Amino acid sequence: MTPIINILLVDDHPLVRDGLRARLEAVASFRVVAEAGGAAEALEQAALHDIDLVLMDINMRGGNGIEATARFKQAFPRIAVLILSMHDKLEYVSQAIQAGARGYVLKDAPGKDIVVAIETVMSGGIYYSAALARQLAKPLSQESQLTSREHEVLRHIANGESNKQIARALDLSVRTVETHRLNIKRKLGIEGQAELIRFAVQHAQFARDGG
Repeated sequence: MTPIINILLVDDHPLVRDGLRARLEAVASFRVVAEAGGAAEALEQAALHDIDLVLMDINMRGGNGIEATARFKQAFPRIAVLILSMHDKLEYVSQAIQAGARGYVLKDAPGKDIVVAIETVMSGGIYYSAALARQLAKPLSQESQLTSREHEVLRHIANGESNKQIARALDLSVRTVETHRLNIKRKLGIEGQAELIRFAVQHAQFARDGG
């Protein structure tokens, strides 16, 4: 028997929540057990119900969904968070994943994407809408240029760790970690920190395997 996935919908538009509820409850294994219009209310609902997954909007009253995701993962580390947003900028994607989200679905994506995303996330994977995945994709051959130490640093970056945390974990100085970050970005043709984090998360398994 397929396990039931208990879902909390977080969006400040009731009509959007109504549409999502109808779409999700058409799937036998999905059950929407609570709704919230903002971050504070969402945390309250999570404390009251047995939640497996939160479907989180980014633009909400009383704080954005990325901040709410970070608060969720701190308060309820077991609950998976899936972002559902109209924003397709990679900066938002990187920030969401760094905050602890397990996926990012665009609101204009096909309805089946949400179903696939939830199933993927609940199976332990990370999911991006196809439009985002195309932007995120980079040839894996680029990673073959990295040294084993740079692969280690990349793996820690994928876990959302700071330079100080990475330095402690690898017994390096913070300055050395910063140098590794710069070298990784140079070799991969990456400019900003957000893009580096995105790349690290996208290829976390490859980084763990060390090429």
